Parts: sequence; structure tokens; C-alpha cells
Amino acid sequence: MGSFRGLNSIAMDGKGRMALPAKYRDDLLQLCDGNLVLTIDTESKCLLLYPLPEWEVIQQQLEALPSYNPATRRIQRLLIGHATDVIMDKQGRLLVPSLLREYASLDKQIALIGQGKRFEVWDDALWRSLRDEYLAPENGQAGMPEELSGLAL
Repeated sequence: MGSFRGLNSIAMDGKGRMALPAKYRDDLLQLCDGNLVLTIDTESKCLLLYPLPEWEVIQQQLEALPSYNPATRRIQRLLIGHATDVIMDKQGRLLVPSLLREYASLDKQIALIGQGKRFEVWDDALWRSLRDEYLAPENGQAGMPEELSGLAL
């Protein structure tokens, strides 16, 4: 499987459909025949978009966790409970359900961000604001995980 990377600004139509950029469509057709899963991000107001085979691995891992742990149960309820199967149509579009659009405040302009095996789907203005916050000088090295200290970029 190819790795999904890059930032794409795309429009959402009045019916709540978003067109995936052409550069991802062939990979998604080969990988999952256009069958994807959308769910919420539990830490940010965005959506996570997975090819179905990738999501199935994550769901199995979530289901294997002990549900008597309140923190685990919270994540299971949020991620699995909001997981929605979506199918890419012949024009490369996905219909984003209204409840998920509402959660992520998706309106007309969307930022689609490749994150390796998945995508993040953001309201474009919210993403730009968060990105600017991340890039602010006062946030430079704050909270940098030790594992990243040896990474040469």
C-alpha cells in the first residue's frame, strides 16, 4: 500500500460530498475497492478517514481491549460508535454523513491531510488556525517528544 501524504484543499458540495484528489483514487481502488471508514478524532475536531482494511485492524485492536476500563470504554464508544462506512463513487466522491460533518464543523472548504495509512479531514479554516498555532515561535520546541530529538529533517 502506498502512503498517503500531503495537504489538499477540497470543496464540499451542497449534498455533503467531498471529492478525493485524483492522486489517491487509484491506490484506494486497489487497496479497498473504494470502501472506506470515517470516524471522529477523539482529541481534535476533525474526522479520520481509513481504507477499510486499515480500519478493520484498528477496530479489532479496540475490541480486544478490556471494556471494563472507563478510559478504554470511552475510546471504544467514540471511535467504533462513530465509525461509518463510506464508498467512493465513480467520480471519486464520498458522502460525509451530517452527524460527522457537524462534529468536525465541515462546511464548504475542507483540508484533507495525508497521515500515512489514513487521512485527517478538517474544516479548512480550523486547520489553518491550528497549523498557525503549531508554527508560532512560542511553540517551537515545546513538548517535543524525546524520540524526535534524533530525527534529521
